[in-house]
Amino acid sequence: MSENLIKASEGRPWAAWQQSAHLARASWITPDQLLPAGRRLVLLAPHPDDEILMAGGLLAGLHGREQDVLLISATDGEGSHPESATWTEHRLRRQRPLESRHALQQLDLDLNRLDWRRLHLKDGALPRDEAFLVNHLNQLLKPDDVLMTTWRGDGHCDHEALGRAAAQAALARQVQLVEVPVWAWHWAQPDDPRLPWSRAHRIELDETRVARKRRALAAYHSQLEPDQGRAPVLPAHLLDCLLQPFELVFL
Repeated sequence: MSENLIKASEGRPWAAWQQSAHLARASWITPDQLLPAGRRLVLLAPHPDDEILMAGGLLAGLHGREQDVLLISATDGEGSHPESATWTEHRLRRQRPLESRHALQQLDLDLNRLDWRRLHLKDGALPRDEAFLVNHLNQLLKPDDVLMTTWRGDGHCDHEALGRAAAQAALARQVQLVEVPVWAWHWAQPDDPRLPWSRAHRIELDETRVARKRRALAAYHSQLEPDQGRAPVLPAHLLDCLLQPFELVFL
């Protein structure tokens, strides 16, 4: 799967996804069922903003449990605006991690207690770093960890590379793998057979979690504002899908 899927698609509004029989059948789980007290969440994000797009609602309930979270940011997101005179790679390397910091604060997380590691790998080139990522995860993972990252079929090379690396490490270390679709909400059909619906579950989010996730996503100005006539990186319909009262995961 490739970024061509993302570029070619005009996107799917939430109204279309509401007609999905597969989505309607996805079983509901609570945040505490996925991440009970004492279990550590290892959240592996390809770019700054993916940690919120994937799991902002889950993270929004972890105030006081920051010691149970290890956040790994693979890249600094410098490749989001190719050929832009406004958002250069140099500016994005500084801006996007700052946006993530502000976003995490909007979730009421204490960043002084959060283990947040940045790998500074090259945006758009994570497939070449898969072996490094597998080795890195193998050294970090502990028994009973919950390893969450982007889905192996998400349509973006970096998202898919992290999904593959995480799957390999989870198997080797015998930890639970949680894959999250992000860009699939944009390019996939509502009952698309390419999605692993048999593994689909919905993490239930209350109004407070959704509101905090919405505030957190608003921190990503670089991704939400038009740039010299170009549409925002994050389309409004994609955000609408990701701000429903659940987060879709593949277990």
